[in-house]
Amino acid sequence: MTTTALTFRSATEADVPALVALVESAYRGDASRAGWTTEADLLEGQRTDPDGVADVVRNDRGRLLVAERDGELIACCQLEHREDHAYFGMFAVRPDLQGSGLGKVIIAEAERTALAAWGTREMRMTVIRQREELIAWYERRGYRRTGQFSPFPYGDERFGIPQRADLEFELMVKPLG
Repeated sequence: MTTTALTFRSATEADVPALVALVESAYRGDASRAGWTTEADLLEGQRTDPDGVADVVRNDRGRLLVAERDGELIACCQLEHREDHAYFGMFAVRPDLQGSGLGKVIIAEAERTALAAWGTREMRMTVIRQREELIAWYERRGYRRTGQFSPFPYGDERFGIPQRADLEFELMVKPLG
């Protein structure tokens, strides 16, 4: 990973187009295959859209944390305060920077931010259970599988077009602080 310092800030509505492009590039289509977080074999279509990203940016219970290097947006993640925990989502790192250690830095900053901003003692996320390599990565960061599953939103193309009939999300949790 390059030694140029990262800066973190909360996204603004002006960032929405760049954030949509970043998230799409990390998860969908041929561009996503440059990194290891692609979902292109599981889902086609979009991962998100401008309205969905703008909703996260405007949410007064959270923020979309942006990581920049030399003024360039290179990663993001959603943080949302939900009663006794923080929810972590919409995590994206530019595909050509994946595997460089940047993701570890981003998730550590997200955890620090959630603890500092809201005093939450637990981070939660949902991961498509078929993403074993990604789940293993989160487990190495201290997250644990719960065995609690929720259905994939089949029929709602805002979240993509499933390429198989057995997709579902698993809840993962990590204590903070």
